[in-house]
Amino acid sequence: MELSLDLTKRYTYADYYTWWDNTRRELVHGLIRLLPPSHSPQHQTTVGSLGCELYSLMEEHKIDYAAFMAPLDVRLPKNGEKEDDRIDTVVQPDVCIICDPSKIDDRGCLGAPDFIAEVQSPSTAKYDLSEKFALYEASGVREYWVVFPAVGVQVFLLQPNGKYDEGTTYEAGKIPVHIFDGLEIDLEEIIKY
Repeated sequence: MELSLDLTKRYTYADYYTWWDNTRRELVHGLIRLLPPSHSPQHQTTVGSLGCELYSLMEEHKIDYAAFMAPLDVRLPKNGEKEDDRIDTVVQPDVCIICDPSKIDDRGCLGAPDFIAEVQSPSTAKYDLSEKFALYEASGVREYWVVFPAVGVQVFLLQPNGKYDEGTTYEAGKIPVHIFDGLEIDLEEIIKY
């Protein structure tokens, strides 16, 4: 059963949590953002490869934080508000790492993850590079990766002024995971196509 929702109306997480249909969506400042029903095999392979590499490296280096692949609801409250009817932004990053276990609950993550990666596809590229970029920056995500399958990765790091740097592009070699000292991922392990 598909719900009939007004895409011009503003909603909260309290509303979002009641939508039990098969439509993939996120909320950004209360407005519904429809997501594609599924992604290409290239997108899914890249998400899976990145997630597996992060899991493996974290386990190998005995890093005890939580890493997730979509779908995981990440609620981004404003001004520390935690009530469902006050939260108006819910996203489902392709990959995220959460260093503070108190942010994880039975419905996902409440607060900004420390690391988010979004894998680009034609249907989400503009959204990931503009709206989500600004949203993650404002929410305090310390490290944001924009992954371009078969091309490379652009890494943005949150600066002390609360803004992302200009970004560093990696098209070969190893990419440092800056939230962990000395941890690197070989680009060839995540870019399979």
